[in-house]
Parts: sequence; structure tokens; C-alpha cells
Amino acid sequence: MDKRKIIEELNRHKKLPYLDYRLKEETESFTNLLFHTLFDVNTPVAENLEVLENQFSRLVDLACWDLERPCVKVWDNYVQALPSILEKLNLDAEAIVNGDPASLSLQEVYMAYPGFYAIAIYRLAHELYQQGFPLVPRLMTEYAHRQTGVDINPGAQIGKSFFIDHATGVVIGETAIIHDNVKIYQGVTLGALYVAKNLQKTKRHPTIMSNVTIYANATILGGNTVIGENSVIGGNAWLTASVPPNSTVFHTSEVKIKTVTDV
Repeated sequence: MDKRKIIEELNRHKKLPYLDYRLKEETESFTNLLFHTLFDVNTPVAENLEVLENQFSRLVDLACWDLERPCVKVWDNYVQALPSILEKLNLDAEAIVNGDPASLSLQEVYMAYPGFYAIAIYRLAHELYQQGFPLVPRLMTEYAHRQTGVDINPGAQIGKSFFIDHATGVVIGETAIIHDNVKIYQGVTLGALYVAKNLQKTKRHPTIMSNVTIYANATILGGNTVIGENSVIGGNAWLTASVPPNSTVFHTSEVKIKTVTDV
């Protein structure tokens, strides 16, 4: 075995020679500390904002490959947005505790509900996404995805009092728009009707208007698909066209009972 030759070949086949996994690891550390700073009573806000600023500076060094982009200025704008983000997250938590009869307290929602955690990391990542900070927002939401089973692209636009119940298997695409007081259950997909690279700048995912409930495993596809306000989408429904306000959509199962003559 020519060890030297093997090493040369491995280095030659590396398609991304500047791929630095410290960015992923340090983003996860930043995400954890940010979450605790906002919610944990024992985590000091003033001290941690300084620590977070230093961590963010490190992320800038790792993520901002284009020196012309003003990544350094992002932190000041981001800190100013944190109070409004926290306010939205408190509304999300209240929507969960008020909408789920199994929820015993707000404390339970903050600490034990994977849907709330996924929404929290999405909202924190979305602000960075809007400011054009590269890659880090996606790493943040993928970190939450790995822990909760909820895949929310940081580019999605989500209104106030959002509730994901049970959480696992939810997918919300980059150009999805969700208005206020929307509740969705496990397995719901808000996706694209079809995928093509030339649609990158196109609205590919549906719009969900206010006060809509979408039950488990429903699939709603397409950038032109709009679910009207106050509608209820039943479990396992498959939609690729718009639904008017105040609609109820449900999937009808066919039940066949096997008899002796069928054997």
C-alpha cells in the first residue's frame, strides 16, 4: 500500500477544499447559547450577549467568504431584532398551551414541546436569513430538524401564534407563507409541486391564510396554492389547488370488508 499516493488521491478528489466543519459545530453552540439566553432564567442576558457577539464574530470569519458582504454589521441589527423575536415566540407558546388540552403549563411548552423548539430556532434563523447572512441560518434550522424531526426552511414566512402539534415529520419549504393563528399537526408537508433548479427564485410553496388548521399527514403543494382563512384541512388530504375561505377538506377512506366468499 502506497500511503502517500492514497493521501494525494484523497486530497485531489476533495471537491470542497475549504469545507470547514467548525462552522457547523460553532453554529450549533451559538444556537444553544442563544436559546438559553432567551429562555433560561439562570442564563444572564447581559453577559451572554457579549459571549454571543464573540461567537457570531467567529461565525462571520468562517461563513463570509465574500469580503464585499457586510457580515460584520449583521450582529447589531440582529440584537435589535431579538426582543420582537422573543415576543413572537411567547405568542407561539401561548397558542400551544391554549390549543392543546394535553399541555399543563407554559413551562412544559418551552421545555418539552419539540414543535415549539423548532419554531424558536426557525424564528432566530429567519432573521439572519433576511439579512443575507450565508449558510448559518440553514445550519441552525437543520440542527433543530435533527433534534425534532421538523424541517422548516429559514426562508419561510410565518406569522404570529403558530402551533405545531406533535411535530415529527413536518416539512415547510423556503417560499411558504403562513399567516397568523395557524395550527398544523405531525407529518404535514407544505412543499413544491415539482422541483427544478431554474425555479430557485420562484414562489414554489403554498400560502396558508390565518386561522387554518391542517391535520396529520396532509400534503399541500405549489406556489400558487392558497388555503383560505378559517379552513380545516383533514388528515392525509392531498392538495395542489387553492381552497376558498371557510372550507373543510377531507380525505375519504375506502373500507372493504373481507367475506368468506372472497377467500
